[in-house]
Amino acid sequence: MLKANNLRKAIVIAAAALILASPLAQAMKIRNQNLTQLISDSQTIIHGTVKSVTDGIDAKGVPYTEVTIAVGSSAKGRKLEGEDYTFRQFGLLKPRKFPNGKTLIATRPEGFPEWREGENVVAFMRKPASITGLQTTAGMGQGLFRQVNGDLVNDYRNVGLFEGVEIDDSVLTDEHRNVITQPGAMDAAAFIDLVGKAVDGRWIESGEMK
Repeated sequence: MLKANNLRKAIVIAAAALILASPLAQAMKIRNQNLTQLISDSQTIIHGTVKSVTDGIDAKGVPYTEVTIAVGSSAKGRKLEGEDYTFRQFGLLKPRKFPNGKTLIATRPEGFPEWREGENVVAFMRKPASITGLQTTAGMGQGLFRQVNGDLVNDYRNVGLFEGVEIDDSVLTDEHRNVITQPGAMDAAAFIDLVGKAVDGRWIESGEMK
């Protein structure tokens, strides 16, 4: 185990590195992101069940929460159906006390999504940070949707999700239109289908979705 002084030094270095890393720098000033932006900022988009949530401190002294999602379907990135998707997000689940009496208070920063075992989720995952390998969702809490009774909702109750979004009506189904026009919780199957078609059809790249 790292000595207290070395641990504090490692945490300071890690924190500085995280601030410089693009995905986490944006977390310091969370901006509203609509669906077009969430898709564009994601490397991987998956739908599945949170299998495990643990935390720890890596060899460099960086505190993390490790999340494993059993993937049911994936809309962007490598096809992951039937596989486990594991990543590490900055911050511990709770403060950690060491044998020397010191306590490390480096929990999940405000705005970062909270992961809960057993939940069905749709996650818009950013590219891992180049320095630390840590990863989180696009738009922070905006990019994690929890599924309850067949509906999906993010930490912001989906407010602003379709604000400013323009999609060519000819590529939409009635179910897609209902999702776009009805605020609040939305039908999970219709939303997942909308995102999948937008990615597979390259709607953003072709200008069909703005």
